[in-house]
Amino acid sequence: MEVLEAIQSRRSIRKFKPDAVPQDYITELIEAGRLAPSGTNLQPTRYVVIKSEDSREKLKECTPLPFVPAAPVVIACCIDTKSINSTGDRMKELREAQAFVNTPLNEDNNDSDSYNKRRSTMDETAAKAYLSLNAAIAIDHITLRATDLGLGSCWVMMFDKSKVKDLLGLDDRYEVLALLPIGYPDQSPAQRPRLDIKEVLLKEI
Repeated sequence: MEVLEAIQSRRSIRKFKPDAVPQDYITELIEAGRLAPSGTNLQPTRYVVIKSEDSREKLKECTPLPFVPAAPVVIACCIDTKSINSTGDRMKELREAQAFVNTPLNEDNNDSDSYNKRRSTMDETAAKAYLSLNAAIAIDHITLRATDLGLGSCWVMMFDKSKVKDLLGLDDRYEVLALLPIGYPDQSPAQRPRLDIKEVLLKEI
């Protein structure tokens, strides 16, 4: 499937067939998220795959949306809040990979130091927003790869974060950002209404 076709075909699916999702497909979804770009290559997104009947049954107590635990697989997409502290290491890796050639960030200099300092001195709210933005890119990669594999997904944020975190047994450094129920679609929704391109394109200058 071409990328454009996946973008055009993707839908939020809220009804799934009971068929199991092959393990290699699950691996491919996580791989799609792993390959997503992130600011300073921080790669802050972490995943927990929920697929056992027992775990999905317990998930019912965490969300008012019954289609979420009904899906054969649910991917809990999380951010590692401590990953912001690895900015310096990631910058070094990017330099070694020659990602910054012909830019001021290629060398250890004032521009590079200033960039590192802006990341490392973010307050907690700004840091979480920044990491969440990067995780969103990874989640979108997963939803498009799911479409490519003939699977459906739905980005869900209507859940009790503390209950999900307890269910997953995660420590304080991780925050659950979204749940992605995954499975073979048992519905074929029409394209949702979208604003006309003239409404979203403000100007060309």
